[in-house]
Amino acid sequence: MKGRFTSVYDILDNYKTAIYEKDVRKFISTYHSDIHVFDCWNSWECIGINQWQIMVEEWFKGLSEEDVLLKVDFYNLVIEESSNLAFVHCAVKFSAHNQSDDKLRQTSNRFTFCLKKVNEFWTIIHEHSSLPINIETGKGLFNYK
Repeated sequence: MKGRFTSVYDILDNYKTAIYEKDVRKFISTYHSDIHVFDCWNSWECIGINQWQIMVEEWFKGLSEEDVLLKVDFYNLVIEESSNLAFVHCAVKFSAHNQSDDKLRQTSNRFTFCLKKVNEFWTIIHEHSSLPINIETGKGLFNYK
């Protein structure tokens, strides 16, 4: 299922909704088949939609096993858009909640999305998430500012 996203905001809204619903097909629909992802979890990079889908399936399966709902919020959102390419950077806060809507934990990552317009619809062709590193401990800093 390929999404038909006519605006960059449609892509971001779908991203949030698909994660909350743990809907792999909906989530993957925002990505180009040649997606290249630099992720800060488990793997240095992910190349191609099939590899990315496997990673997303594992992520959503873990959330389902924990019975966790993941809410997503974008902060400091910057969008630069031309007729066929768009560049987005922001902070993304992921908040895990139980079924009673009690917050269990949260983390924030820095994200960059590169989007390409294909047949008049936006698709993500590159995604990069990162964390600042504490130079003394070598550990990632997971809290938003």
